[in-house]
Amino acid sequence: MGSCAVDGGCASDYVAIAISAVCFILLLSRLILPFAIHKIPIPKRSSFWIPAIQIFASFNLLLSIVMSVNFLKFEKRHWWQSCYAWAVWIEAPLGFGLLLSCRISQAFQLYYIFVKRCLPPIRSYIFLPLILLPWIAGAALMHIKKPLNDRCHMGTQWIIPVVSLHAIYVAILVGFTGAIQHIEFRFDELRDLWQGILISASSIGVWVAAYILNEIHDDISWLQVVSRFALLVTASILVLSFFSISSSQPLLSQISLRKREPLAFETMGQALGIPNSGLLLPREPAPVIDPNEPLDKLLMNKRFRQSFMSFADSCLAGESVHFYEEVHELGKIPVDDPVRRIYMARHIIDKYITAGATMEVNISHRSRQAILTTSNLAQPNLFNDALNELIQLMKMNLANDYWSSTYFMKFKEEASMRSHELQQMTSWNSPTPRLSSVRGVDDPFHQEQEP
Repeated sequence: MGSCAVDGGCASDYVAIAISAVCFILLLSRLILPFAIHKIPIPKRSSFWIPAIQIFASFNLLLSIVMSVNFLKFEKRHWWQSCYAWAVWIEAPLGFGLLLSCRISQAFQLYYIFVKRCLPPIRSYIFLPLILLPWIAGAALMHIKKPLNDRCHMGTQWIIPVVSLHAIYVAILVGFTGAIQHIEFRFDELRDLWQGILISASSIGVWVAAYILNEIHDDISWLQVVSRFALLVTASILVLSFFSISSSQPLLSQISLRKREPLAFETMGQALGIPNSGLLLPREPAPVIDPNEPLDKLLMNKRFRQSFMSFADSCLAGESVHFYEEVHELGKIPVDDPVRRIYMARHIIDKYITAGATMEVNISHRSRQAILTTSNLAQPNLFNDALNELIQLMKMNLANDYWSSTYFMKFKEEASMRSHELQQMTSWNSPTPRLSSVRGVDDPFHQEQEP
């Protein structure tokens, strides 16, 4: 044990590496498998790349610990094997610091969206590098001062500022989380934030304890082996528990491979519990459709809207109808329920309004900016201007072709069949005359009796 405690390669070292590899594979599956199994389109912008950056930072953190704490026995002949490459740059700014910065960025977004009720003033791709700058500056300073020895341990005068930097970022995360803890989140965002705070604070404590044990008792071989084993295993648990997509992709967070129940929600409206969201009532009366009526009035009918949406999708122009559907669902949420309205509004903005969205709609720059710069995401008329523009586009580009399409013919046939079925059900369920109500000669059981 004596030689492997210093040079690496103990049996416990390989066990710790195996545990970290399993944890990282599980972490990677939490990001990839929901998209692969449920065929969910990969979102754009920060809703995807922030969780992806968390995976990248987790890999860097685990690999840097393996390379810098002598888990493997190898000679450091090249510059990329040095302590400053792994223990300074990759472990701090690109590892633990990047993980904390991603979570702070998510908490920052939640604070502005649900407390301020507006979109964040700074985009995530700008906010994340800004909040990462202190880590980069600290790594550059350590690279210049060269405080590490041949075992990648720093002097006592460096341990306090390094631990303080870690603690400050945890405190920032606690501050944002405390500011939003009164919000009644529906997708475990608050629970995930507190879990991340607990895990990160515990990891800092384990790292400090392992460092002190290695520095003070570096002559005790078994203690060095045990301390670095605990360090890597704790970091593996950290990256697995710290990962969360509830803040960036609330609906996707409900699809968990750990749950036994199947996918429960296909739309944000269903996840938010909006009444009859996405459902067609089997006994809904057949609508009488008049092509001369305004399109916005016709679209109020669910069955017509579904038929018109199928036609628009076949023309590769269904974004406007899908947008109408989601805004219609938003209108079902009471005005005095701002949290659910904000969830739905944020979902609509990410899916239809932002530049490069998966189903970006064709609206004017003025309407788009009015939505993106709104001071209240819960206001009832947030999407009215955009909706009016899209209804006009649908009238010009889709409506006339729909009336002569097979989709409308099929819709009329189904409406006629449904109307006939409802008439039959009504006749079957109508009450028949009771026998006691029949009088006179029509009553075969009636007999005149003398008084």
